[in-house]
Amino acid sequence: MRTQRTQHGDGRRRQRAEAILGSALNAGATVSPALAGRMAYAVFRAPLKRGKVLPSEHDVHIRAKTDELVSDGRRVTTYRWGDGERPVLMLHGWQSRASRFAAFVPRLEALGLSPVSFDAPRHGDSEGRTTTVLENAEIAARLQDRHGPFHSVVAHSFGVLCAFLALRERIKAERLVAVAGVSDFGFLVDGFSRMLRLNPTLRAGLRQQVETRLFPEVEKVWERFDATHRPGDIDLPMLIVHDEGDRMVPLQQAHRLVSAYDARAELLVTSGLGHRRILGAPFTVDSALDFLVPQRS
Repeated sequence: MRTQRTQHGDGRRRQRAEAILGSALNAGATVSPALAGRMAYAVFRAPLKRGKVLPSEHDVHIRAKTDELVSDGRRVTTYRWGDGERPVLMLHGWQSRASRFAAFVPRLEALGLSPVSFDAPRHGDSEGRTTTVLENAEIAARLQDRHGPFHSVVAHSFGVLCAFLALRERIKAERLVAVAGVSDFGFLVDGFSRMLRLNPTLRAGLRQQVETRLFPEVEKVWERFDATHRPGDIDLPMLIVHDEGDRMVPLQQAHRLVSAYDARAELLVTSGLGHRRILGAPFTVDSALDFLVPQRS
């Protein structure tokens, strides 16, 4: 009961903080729309906290073979388990880290697969102030150069968006497991705006800043980074796992993927696992492993 009360308390404190921040930005927009827009953009870009290694993840985390690469002048921590054969790329979500896949690692190793991952910039043990979907896709491609073509990809939340971009433009894999994934790039801005209850002017300004400041050299940002963009370019079986009560990324995001990829995508809908617990839940891990390595008769 103490843990439950603490979780509820954390949720209420977070909601209060979001309400205060949103009110301040909206009020600031009446005085200086440009300044308030820049502040909203700065908050949108930067993860508010770094995910820590949880006690349940510690043993798996410490036995990983760690390495580094440099992305835009920042040190990125990479991880590998197993003997290097048949690498499986794991992409974590926003404000998360590679250790969140701890439940997958020993199971993948037992099947002769080698989990590979990294802490995105400004996440986990990596440097930086922020990261983008494009940067994560590029880091995934560099890990493929290092470890060889991937047997498969397992991704969670924001990592799902990164996985689809990487698979369309940069990497190869035989199968994909997408858990509680964001499929619509615009949802990141819209969800952030709804969370802070930003007024329409700030919402429109934030979208414009994403186009002109975050990705000034990218054409058709919202289309290119959408996971359903050019579905014919990603021809592999995929398992989509999503909870019906996910309050952070609604189930509709999963339905978009199934609609776009049709027979290539299988959808599993869970209940009561939410957005974060679903990743390490036994049902998710069992289903993912059965999908990645089908039993031969």
